Amino acid sequence: MLKTKTFLAATAAFAVSAIMATTAQIAPAMAEDAAAAPTEIIGDAAKGKRVFNRCKACHTVEEGGPNRVGPNLYGVVGAEFGHIEGYNFSPNLLELKAEGKVWDVATLDAYLKKPKDVIPKGTMNFVGLNKDSQRADVIAYLATFGGPEAATAE
Repeated sequence: MLKTKTFLAATAAFAVSAIMATTAQIAPAMAEDAAAAPTEIIGDAAKGKRVFNRCKACHTVEEGGPNRVGPNLYGVVGAEFGHIEGYNFSPNLLELKAEGKVWDVATLDAYLKKPKDVIPKGTMNFVGLNKDSQRADVIAYLATFGGPEAATAE
């Protein structure tokens, strides 16, 4: 019994030290990623319009435009999650809305990079845009269509 307790204590101590070492190794990278996340609109809206062609099958952007498979994105930049009336958002997105989440530039960038990282149980079937410049351009394009961030994009 004593050997088992000693073994368990040693195993737990090793696990804690491994976690601490791993955290110490990845923390700087996490901080670097957070610092690298865009906070202002820096892309080219004209280029973003071209990239957005991939999105048109599921989304519209014009004011009062219809919802399709995905919601209309007019005014999305700077808006709260789930701001489109009448669209059937996923329960996961609605939970995040209740937490006060907003589609700011950094959140949109993360979502466009890998949607499931932002809304893990979301329903959007899109793998994401790998290129930083494409994401910045799409955000700049979306910002030209109303919303709290529109004035800063023009």
